[in-house]
Amino acid sequence: MKLIMAIIKPFKLDEVRESLTELGIQGLTVTEVKGFGRQKGQTEIYRGAEYAVSFLPKVKVEVAVSDDLADRVVDAITKTASTGKIGDGKIFVLDLPQTVRIRTGETGESAL
Repeated sequence: MKLIMAIIKPFKLDEVRESLTELGIQGLTVTEVKGFGRQKGQTEIYRGAEYAVSFLPKVKVEVAVSDDLADRVVDAITKTASTGKIGDGKIFVLDLPQTVRIRTGETGESAL
C-alpha cells in the first residue's frame, strides 16, 4: 500500500478529485496548507504599498491506495494539477505498512 500526498494549487482541487473518482478512489483527505518552494513567495500591492507574501496558499491531498493503483493515481494528479507554471506543487509517495479501519477492525488493503 502507498500513501500519496500531493501539494497542489487550490483551484485545481475539483479537477484532481474528479480524476481520482474516475479511477475508483473512494476517499481522500484534503487540508488547506501554506508554503513555498522555488518561487519563494510573491510580492503583492495592497493600497499602494508593496509587501511580500512568504507563504502561498496550497491544498494537500492525501490518498491511501493499493500498490497497483499508485502509479495511475500519481499520473492522474500530475495531469490534472499541472498548469505548466511555477508553483504547481509536488507529489510524495510513501510506503504504508499498515492500515486499520476503526469501525470494523479490518486491516491492510481491505481497510482502504
